[in-house]
Amino acid sequence: MAYKIKVIKTAEDYREALNLVEVLMNRNPEPDSEDGEKLNLIVTLIQDYESKLFPESLPDPIDAILFRMEQQNLKPVDLIPYIGSRSKVSEILTRKRTLTLSMIRSLESGLGIPAKVLLQEPDEFRNIDNISWDHFPLKEMDKRGYFGNELSKILNIKSAMNNFFRPIGSPAQMLGMLRKSNYRTVRPMDKHALVAWSTFVVNKANKIKILNTYCHETTDLSFMQKIAKLSIKDNGPIFACDLLREHGIALIIEPHFPHTYLDGATILIDKNRPTIGLTIRFDRIDNFWFTLMHELAHIILHYNQNTSFFYDDLDNSDKNELEQEADRLACEALIPESKWEDSPAKLIPSPIAAESLAKELGIHTAIVAGRMRREGGRYVYLNSIINQAKVRIYFPEIKWSK
Repeated sequence: MAYKIKVIKTAEDYREALNLVEVLMNRNPEPDSEDGEKLNLIVTLIQDYESKLFPESLPDPIDAILFRMEQQNLKPVDLIPYIGSRSKVSEILTRKRTLTLSMIRSLESGLGIPAKVLLQEPDEFRNIDNISWDHFPLKEMDKRGYFGNELSKILNIKSAMNNFFRPIGSPAQMLGMLRKSNYRTVRPMDKHALVAWSTFVVNKANKIKILNTYCHETTDLSFMQKIAKLSIKDNGPIFACDLLREHGIALIIEPHFPHTYLDGATILIDKNRPTIGLTIRFDRIDNFWFTLMHELAHIILHYNQNTSFFYDDLDNSDKNELEQEADRLACEALIPESKWEDSPAKLIPSPIAAESLAKELGIHTAIVAGRMRREGGRYVYLNSIINQAKVRIYFPEIKWSK
């Protein structure tokens, strides 16, 4: 069938995409083949469309089946008409086999489980025995020193991974916390890389000596503005780390893994020690300070909500309410709206306008230049300011990729 892969905007687009999924799944393509990549892309587009239609958090498909079995007092043998055989039922329920489209249709019509739930990727982390360790970015983790010794010297990868996760419990425990997460991205995340990155950041934060237990009442807009003014100092990013630590907040710098697209994250597992992780994915001062303010805004605004992680891909303009709130507060901390509205910098993309407003606010000129570029979509302007202001140089201990 002829179908152009495109963003799904209408119900007709959605039906066509579902039909294409059926065609491709019937071919049983290899994951790395052209059809396999098409299938992965179409499923991602379908999930993005459904997430906008059905914004509520969807349960894991196997959990949904088990819940319906409990509701209707069903035994595994009762699923044979929908799944195909006793062995297939066992493999599905133990997450060793994925649901096929025909199974999904049968379970939807027979047990009333919505297809949008059954189409979700099963969560292999629910059962540690089912975790595929080779799905983790082992070589990159080893290169970064996550295992202490070179992985090639470790005979048992499972043992090495368990040692890596031990400070926080287990991969399953970390993923359990990750379920209480807010993601600012529409791009598919490599969940294994995300778990590895998050675990390292948490472990590293727990090793930092925090001078004071975090007190939520001491962090507000004025505190954010105080930190923003450190941007004009030669070692501003280092001073920011120190000031945050004095207030019980750990700031960890750790480069992102491929296919995670992270700029920053806020981790609220331990409310006495909030953690901010920054990847410095873009080596620019303006990006560093806006991302830091955005994550700090999450702590200030969303500390008491039932969310353990906020993951931010700041390239993504498709923002939910929580992300919009954090953006507004971050902008206000760096450049108050009243000052922005009255400044020539809003209208004139000139270095002089950027320098004038930055001097008035007591912040780095690159921060103003960055907003000037974002607000008007004028990313070809002010390159002389943006490109000269680097930030990775303040963290020479990090092995930055070229």
